[in-house]
Amino acid sequence: MNRTTLSLIAGATALAAVTGFAAVSAPDPEAAGQGTTGAAATLPVERTGLLCPRPSTSDLAETTYTSFTPVTEGADDKGTAVLRSAVRQSDPDEDASGDEESEKDGEDASGDEETEKDEKGDKDAAKDDKGGQPVLQLKEPGRPVTAEADGADAPALVGTADGRFASGWTAQQTTEVTAGTGRGLQGVACSAADTQFWFPGASTADSRTDYIHLTNPDDSAAVVDIELYGKDGELETTVGEGITVKPRSAEPVLLSTLTAEKQTDVTVHVVVRSGRVGAAVQALDDETGGDWLPASADPSGRLVLPGIPKDAKAVRLVAFTPGDADVDLKVRLAAPSGLITPAGNETLHLKGGMTAAFDLGELTRGEAGSLVLTAPDGSVPVVAAVRVLRGEEGKQESAFIPAARPIETRATALDNTAKGTTLSVTAPEGGAEIEVTASAGTKGGTPQKKTYSIKPGTTQDVEAPVPGGLKGSYALTVETRSGGPVYASRTLASTEGGVPYFTVQPLPDDRGMVAVPDASEDLSVLQR
Repeated sequence: MNRTTLSLIAGATALAAVTGFAAVSAPDPEAAGQGTTGAAATLPVERTGLLCPRPSTSDLAETTYTSFTPVTEGADDKGTAVLRSAVRQSDPDEDASGDEESEKDGEDASGDEETEKDEKGDKDAAKDDKGGQPVLQLKEPGRPVTAEADGADAPALVGTADGRFASGWTAQQTTEVTAGTGRGLQGVACSAADTQFWFPGASTADSRTDYIHLTNPDDSAAVVDIELYGKDGELETTVGEGITVKPRSAEPVLLSTLTAEKQTDVTVHVVVRSGRVGAAVQALDDETGGDWLPASADPSGRLVLPGIPKDAKAVRLVAFTPGDADVDLKVRLAAPSGLITPAGNETLHLKGGMTAAFDLGELTRGEAGSLVLTAPDGSVPVVAAVRVLRGEEGKQESAFIPAARPIETRATALDNTAKGTTLSVTAPEGGAEIEVTASAGTKGGTPQKKTYSIKPGTTQDVEAPVPGGLKGSYALTVETRSGGPVYASRTLASTEGGVPYFTVQPLPDDRGMVAVPDASEDLSVLQR
């Protein structure tokens, strides 16, 4: 194998480690600027994948799936982006951790012949690279497409994109449930598969019905451990270890079935022993609706939780630090006027290995705001999320905002409408300039762009552009032009029967570009 090939493999391998799976091809000489020996070229990702959890178990649910890729300079002129239903979908009422026992019982009843048939079926499904039924396919970059699904039969989705659709590919599912546990608006951005996730803010209390949704996109089974941490440390779990997620399947696991302990605030840690999965917590409340709780950013000594709604009636912070070290977190609110310290909550004490919760009340007081949490010297890593309530007593709705990753280059929020969309942007350290693009609408409209300056230490609810002649929904793409780091979230809101339905999604960087070393650079050392 020559050194040019080694260089390209090394670049693709590094990318795969970041995005779950991705690929790049040999750089185009002009696009890559290969005239400069040893310089790295920034190229569009050419293959990527996304996973969407099963939206709801309610027969009253109405779900919209949306898919979009921004126009990317230098991208290939061919490609596809397809979301398909997961081949196998378990009933949420079934205990996913009981698969091993069920399979054993099946062997006793049916014998080895039946087991061999099941194994053959698994292998046959694995051979089908296309997987399940196609649900949504992009037609062109720059224009989102949608699909609708009603009731509890809406599937979990497994998707791949390549060529011109891969760079910046984003998908979202938004579900409205009109009554019952979890009623309200529930939204989640589809995410890449990974091997570890943290979810502070879950619950095993009687008033909550929280599921951890695990989706396996691969041709082989994944084995997952689920650890739960409460106010006094790790909770004893009976069936949280060695959960098998079958190939190309989705498994919802009810958290309250994993432990006998009922606790209001729990941190969930998902660790994948073999394979990889997508993971998200669906948190449903009997009184205050529900929403998706995405994974927190990786444990860090500095966290930003962007875009707390300005009319929030209650903000509850849940935080956890792995390990044995205690930490006093410094708490600040990035408001439109700058960083301020909430009265009475200047610092919050966390004990190592124990989940802590703090009621911050009406934190934002009618202004845009983002929480900035800092450990002394950044020495103790922390994960965190907030639960937000809007509305008056008896007619409240809830949503979650986890600690977010910064937008390094570009990020996109989907399913926006002309009314009811709020884009919140914060630059907690240094000022930044961003460009926001409103895409064409799903049913018509012309793209629009605006540029904004975000002052240091502030949060701003920007007046995001709307496509000209909009029909349908549209995508909002945020690109950093200078300064930063920048964090952002998008809120969708409506009112139904006097209840303020809403959902908040932080905007992660789309990781649509990758630095690829020049082919003339000797990377053979990486093979040692």
